[in-house]
Amino acid sequence: MIETITAVNQAVNNFIWGIPAMVCIIGVGLLLSVRTRFLQIRKFPYAIKTTIGRIFRKKDASDGAMTPFQAVCTALAATVGTGNIAGVAGAIAIGGPGAVFWMWCSALLGMCTKFSEVTLAVHFRERNKNGELVGGPMYYMKNGLGPKWQWLAVFYSLFGVLTVFGTGNATQVNTIVTAIDSAVLSYANGAKSILPTLNLIVGVVVAMLVAMVLLGGVKRIGSVTEKLVPFMALFYVVLALGVVILNIQRFPAVLSSIILGAFDPKAFTGGAIGSIFLSMQKGVSRGIFSNEAGLGTGSIAHACADTKKPVKQGMFGIFEVFADTIVICTLTAMVILCSGVPVNYGSAAGAELTISGFTATYGGWSSIFTAVALCCFAFSTIIGWGLYGSRCIEFLFKTDKVVRPFLVVYSFVAILGATVDLGLLWSIADTFNGLMSIPNLIALLLLSGTVVKLVNDFFATEGKTEKR
Repeated sequence: MIETITAVNQAVNNFIWGIPAMVCIIGVGLLLSVRTRFLQIRKFPYAIKTTIGRIFRKKDASDGAMTPFQAVCTALAATVGTGNIAGVAGAIAIGGPGAVFWMWCSALLGMCTKFSEVTLAVHFRERNKNGELVGGPMYYMKNGLGPKWQWLAVFYSLFGVLTVFGTGNATQVNTIVTAIDSAVLSYANGAKSILPTLNLIVGVVVAMLVAMVLLGGVKRIGSVTEKLVPFMALFYVVLALGVVILNIQRFPAVLSSIILGAFDPKAFTGGAIGSIFLSMQKGVSRGIFSNEAGLGTGSIAHACADTKKPVKQGMFGIFEVFADTIVICTLTAMVILCSGVPVNYGSAAGAELTISGFTATYGGWSSIFTAVALCCFAFSTIIGWGLYGSRCIEFLFKTDKVVRPFLVVYSFVAILGATVDLGLLWSIADTFNGLMSIPNLIALLLLSGTVVKLVNDFFATEGKTEKR
C-alpha cells in the first residue's frame, strides 16, 4: 500500500514540479510581462527606490495590519529558506554551472509574476471580523473572479493547509537539527549518543518560540520578521561575499562557466551533463521553487500591509524576487563555484556542498556560522508559512475561531520534525505545495487585464499623490 502511495505521489510530484508546471509558470510570467510592457525592467529603478526608501521610514501600522516593510520581511521570511542553500547546490550538481543562468532568466519573469500577485492581493483584500486585513490568491479569486470561481479559491486554500505542516514547518526544523548536529559533531565526535535528546530539546524550544510569535498576531509576526530577516540576509551576504573576495581570481572563469555552460554544459562538467535542457530545467525549477513566484503565497503577507496603493506594494514583489534569487541564490552559487570545491556533477547534492564551500575558504570553524545561518533561514520560513496556513484555514472555515487551535497544532509539529523521520508525508506536502500553483496561475491569467489597468492608472500620475 505504502509503495503504491509513494509511486502515485512521485508521479504527481514529477508532473507538478516538472516540465508542464514550469511551462505554465514561465508562460504566465511572460504574458504578464508582455501585457505590462516588461514593467519589472522599465520600472526597476522605481521599484528599488520605492522599496529601499521605505525600509528606513519608521512608521506604525494601523490595528490589524503591518507596515509595508514588515509585510515584505514576512514574505521574505517564508521565501528565503534552506532551499537557498541546499536547492541551489542541487541545481548546480545536476544541471551544471549553466543552471545559474537559467535561474536568472526565471527570476526575470518571476519579478512580474510576483508583482502581479501582490498587486491583486492588496487590491482585492478585505477585513475579517477582528478588523485584520486579509488577502491573497483565495481572495482575489473570490472578489476578482466572482462566485462561479469560488471553487478555485477553496482548492487553493485546501492545498495551502495541507502543505504548511510539511513544507513550512517539519522539513525546516529537520534542517535546524541537522545543522546543529553537524556543528556539535565537528567539535565533539563522541557526542553522537546525546543527539536524540538534543534534537528533542531543540524541537520543543522551536515549537515554543513559533507559538509565541504566531499567537501574538500579525503585529508581532511583522515585528519579529522585520528584525530577523535583514539580520540573517546581511549575515549570509557578508559571509558569501567574503568567499568570493578571497577567491576573486576564480571569479572571471566562474562567470564564464555560468554563461557559456548554459548552452554547452558538457564543456564545464567533464561530459557528466551534456543536455542543455537538463541545465535549463534545474535552473528554472530552482528559481521558481526559491522565489515562489507563481505559487501566490507571498501575496498573503503583502495583503496585510497598511497601504492604499496596490501597485506601490507590488513593487515589493519585484524587490523580493530580486533579493531572493538574484542576490542570495547567486551568492550561494558563487560560494560553491568560486571556492573551488569538487562538484560531483550528475549526482544529487544539498546543503553539504554549500557548507563545504564555506569551510574550504574559512576553515572548519565556519560550520558554526553556517549552522546559525541555516537556523535563521529555517525559523523565518516556519513563521512565514504559519501566517499563510492561518489565512488559508480561516478562509475555508469562514471564521477566525479555528486560527488559534490551528497555530497551536502547527507550532508543535516542530517537535515531530526534530525527532521523527516522516519522509513520505513531507513528500506529499511538497506535492500539495506545487498543486497550489494551478489555481493561482488560472487566476493570474484571468485577472491579467486587471493588473494592466491598475498599473496604467497608477503610473498615469506616476504615483505622485501617494505619500505613504
